[in-house]
Amino acid sequence: MKKLINKPADVVRESLQGMAAAHADLIKVSYDPIFVYRADAPVEGKVAVISGGGSGHEPTHVGFVGPGMLDAACPGDVFVSPTTEQIFEAIRVVQGGAGVLNVVKCYWDDMDVFAEAAELAHREGIPVANILIDDDVAVSESVYSHGRRGTGTTVLAEKICGAAAELGYDLPKLADLCRRVNLNGRTMGIAFTPSTVPAKGTPSFEIGENEMEVGIGIHGEPGRERMSLKTADEITEMLALEIIDDPAYERTVREFDSAKGEWVDVDLVDPPLQPEDQVLAFVNGMGGTPIPELYIVYRKLEEICQEKGLTIVRDLIGTYITAIEMQGASITLLRMDDEMLSLWDAPVNTPRLRWGA
Repeated sequence: MKKLINKPADVVRESLQGMAAAHADLIKVSYDPIFVYRADAPVEGKVAVISGGGSGHEPTHVGFVGPGMLDAACPGDVFVSPTTEQIFEAIRVVQGGAGVLNVVKCYWDDMDVFAEAAELAHREGIPVANILIDDDVAVSESVYSHGRRGTGTTVLAEKICGAAAELGYDLPKLADLCRRVNLNGRTMGIAFTPSTVPAKGTPSFEIGENEMEVGIGIHGEPGRERMSLKTADEITEMLALEIIDDPAYERTVREFDSAKGEWVDVDLVDPPLQPEDQVLAFVNGMGGTPIPELYIVYRKLEEICQEKGLTIVRDLIGTYITAIEMQGASITLLRMDDEMLSLWDAPVNTPRLRWGA
């Protein structure tokens, strides 16, 4: 294992120390328990937006803390969920009296700790909504989740909902928006190489030089199938058509009713993409993919969307939600409406996503 680190046990802490030093105008870091939060927190009268998960997905989530996006992010160790204590303390520090929206990826451990933190916050009189992101069309079940995993749409939900919170959306309206973003987002990814967790020191799976994993997650886990390596255009077409042709996805999720202080079942349906839909196209590198290769993917993706009658109204190309150094890419298509488009364009000022600020 070759990594630019000191000790594996110190990776998360030392990385956050560097980020805090580089972006002292935007963020602060609590080290006991560990979480990153806005330098101007709490913002009185604003719903606080919080997310979190295992480290190793950077810049998700810690790189997206700042005005127009997250109020706090709670990182666990690499590919390990944060603790309930981290999330609860972050809620207490950044809540400004209008409640808290937790954006939660669909992974068992993330869901459990955010659920426990929401219940603790409720007992202290802090309104909380936990909204699940489950956009990965590659799987219906996985080792890490019941139902689809939360992947690329997480970044888009954090940006759109962060902008809405800045504009003064109340908690119920913000939760509805986050749910709507999730229902309209779909993602699928591939990998050419595994990732290596520093504390473990060995690759998460073995793969041949001329093979690729299709339908990978963001924790270094293998995909749903392995096949011979294909060209960029062939890979892009395969991923794009899986997303575009994906039928309606029905499931029941549990959401916390802060007013009642109890969990309720909510029936959800992702509507399939239709010709004439407007979409945001997100081409994401998994950590070890050069930017020019991502633009090669986008080039073909735009062509396919045109053929399918989809209009790309916004795009995001780069490395935003990763599996450490994994070589590979994911594609996310998010159906946009005028409200989401306006919120996407709104100013954002974070260490790794910034415009209009």
